[in-house]
Amino acid sequence: MSRPPFITFEGTEGCGKSTQVQQLSVRLEERGIPFLVTREPGGTPIGETIKELLQFAPQGIGMTPETELLLFEASRSQLVRQTIKPALARGICVISDRFFDSTTVYQGAARKLDPQTVERLNAFAVGDCIPDVTFVLDVDADTARARMQKPRRPDRMEQEPAEFYEQVRRAYRQLVAREPNRVVLIDGSRSAADIGDELWATLVRRFPAVAGKSEIGNLSEPSAPTSQRPKSGM
Repeated sequence: MSRPPFITFEGTEGCGKSTQVQQLSVRLEERGIPFLVTREPGGTPIGETIKELLQFAPQGIGMTPETELLLFEASRSQLVRQTIKPALARGICVISDRFFDSTTVYQGAARKLDPQTVERLNAFAVGDCIPDVTFVLDVDADTARARMQKPRRPDRMEQEPAEFYEQVRRAYRQLVAREPNRVVLIDGSRSAADIGDELWATLVRRFPAVAGKSEIGNLSEPSAPTSQRPKSGM
């Protein structure tokens, strides 16, 4: 491809996305690959203000699914035009912790909003800015719940009932089935190192420019693993 890859990470709350984003960033930094890490909602001053309203502000209590959807799209639209597209145009690899697939799953499936409306709004917000590869970290509800027990400031989305997250997980699996060329399902219950190795190998095979020649050569051998890895922030 003529530009560096746009990589996104998806999954339920507590799936380990942020850890993998951090690990991938370390790999890219070690190889001198310029990259930028961002997140949704947020990633711009406007987006961070929207994020506070969506996740933590007391005014968000009682927010309707329709309002939630439009706020996510507003944050995304700004992020794409202010941050993601300019970075890709400058030859920088972009890694995003969530993107439009989260809206397809959370608002479209779990909130039960009209899927066609969600799809149209996603398309309006991102235009032609489509991820080159999306990794979905899949974990069961018990694993996710245990990971979210660590001391942290719980956001509004993390306080949904267990059934909500089961719907989210099913919707992500359906997304993988619909778009197997872009979306890669990863078993998120394993160690962070094993997951990172699988993610990195996948990236190297799809985008050889992110790795050295020795890594590409190793991946051509029958016993080679399937890997890739993420990190955060630049």
